[in-house]
Amino acid sequence: MENLFSRSVDPEIREALLNNDEASAAAVLQQYLQEQENIPLNIAVTGDTGSGKSTFVNTIRGVGDDAEGAAPTGVVETTKEVTPYPHPNFPNITLWDLPGIGTMKFPAAEYLKKVGFERFDFFIIVSADRFRENDVKLAKEIQRMEKKFYFVRSKIDNNIRDERRKRDFSEERTLKQIRDNCTQSLQDQGFRSSQVFLVSGFDPHLYDFPDLLRTLERELPEHKRDAFMLAMPNTSLEMIDRKKEAFQSKIKYVASLSAAVAGVPVPGISVAVDAVLLVSVFTRYVFGFGLNISSLKRLSKRTNIPYEELKKEIMSPLAATEITTNLILRILVQVASLPVLMAAEEVCRYIPILGIPLSMGFSFTFTYKALNFFLNVLAEDAKRVFEKTGLNSRE
Repeated sequence: MENLFSRSVDPEIREALLNNDEASAAAVLQQYLQEQENIPLNIAVTGDTGSGKSTFVNTIRGVGDDAEGAAPTGVVETTKEVTPYPHPNFPNITLWDLPGIGTMKFPAAEYLKKVGFERFDFFIIVSADRFRENDVKLAKEIQRMEKKFYFVRSKIDNNIRDERRKRDFSEERTLKQIRDNCTQSLQDQGFRSSQVFLVSGFDPHLYDFPDLLRTLERELPEHKRDAFMLAMPNTSLEMIDRKKEAFQSKIKYVASLSAAVAGVPVPGISVAVDAVLLVSVFTRYVFGFGLNISSLKRLSKRTNIPYEELKKEIMSPLAATEITTNLILRILVQVASLPVLMAAEEVCRYIPILGIPLSMGFSFTFTYKALNFFLNVLAEDAKRVFEKTGLNSRE
């Protein structure tokens, strides 16, 4: 990020600006921003037939099992080949549904070679009951190849529902029994000190799902950490706050780029290029918080809350709509202090000697304030939508 949002304008952008070529400058700027958004992350998900790995893939991507483009699910093995499923909002993040190692008659080492081991950042090994010999063999081979892997025990909601019928039912005790049983099955096969995450593909805000996401985020390389977190579903109010913090940490870099563009002495063009910059960043905010139309409709279907009811919780004019430069410019003039900063930036260009430095300062302040203002509004919108679903009350 430091290299992209430096204080000097890229020569290609600078030349376009000096030639008063707003369209070219905006196109190059857009390309640079997209490069940062396109850091690839490849997640492999494997498990035996009926383990729930396809549902897990769909859940991480925020799509229902019956949605268009969803990984197919069923009681028989539906994954015959290595199949990529790009995230619908963040196509740089791909979940790969792998055939269960038990369905491919290879030793673990050959299995990994067959599925293309090198391309994956980490592996999720899913089981609907006890982890078996094939799971352990695969984990040991992944470990030998110095990659990360995580054991996920799926379909916990089914277990809880079945146990709830008992007179002395205790959810806490049931979860402990399942966890102990999984850990013991791994230890029986010589695999010690490995955490098992208990999850439900249909209730990702419950059990260990949020803890799994936190663990994956923490253990990823720094340059991929934010990409992963921003693409994950909102499983808690805490998740929304962490997304906000991740966005907030980049604001100074975007504002610095805005200031650098303002340093090019072409009147009027800085605001136009800033609008393109803001379209890109605001769009990322909206998609990261799940406030775009398609994400809201998927949430509506999953929670059985009408789409229009979710929309009523949204205050920002940027959410649930197409973000364009015209929309940005219309909105900015309505926010206190921002029109003054925009005007001051342009006026300063005509002041000898000190004009350009002053213009750069106003541009930095304008962009910094605009990004913070709308980030705060969108984060609060995301929280209201999440609370409207009632998911936080089921934790």
